[in-house]
Amino acid sequence: MTSPLSPALLSPTLLSPTSTATAQDMARSKARDAAQKFETQFLSVMFQQMFAGLETDGPFGGGAGEEMFRSLMTDAMAQHTVKAGGVGIADTIQRELLKLQESN
Repeated sequence: MTSPLSPALLSPTLLSPTSTATAQDMARSKARDAAQKFETQFLSVMFQQMFAGLETDGPFGGGAGEEMFRSLMTDAMAQHTVKAGGVGIADTIQRELLKLQESN
């Protein structure tokens, strides 16, 4: 008879075998993460330059507060752009990172 606190009764999937990620899968995942972070940073800098010449004075301008938080806005815009598929930089960076890892 099994005890009421048997692991099999608490979670039927606890004792079932799980698939383990291979080293190659982990390398791909890390390369993808690094490539997406690079693309996010690149787009953030590009968006900051895009807004650099913009004047916000006037009745609806944000003044100094808008200037302070503009970098946060451009970071958020870059993150959303990358999550939506990006501009293709991450794919190229990932391929090159994996090539460099294979050559070592």
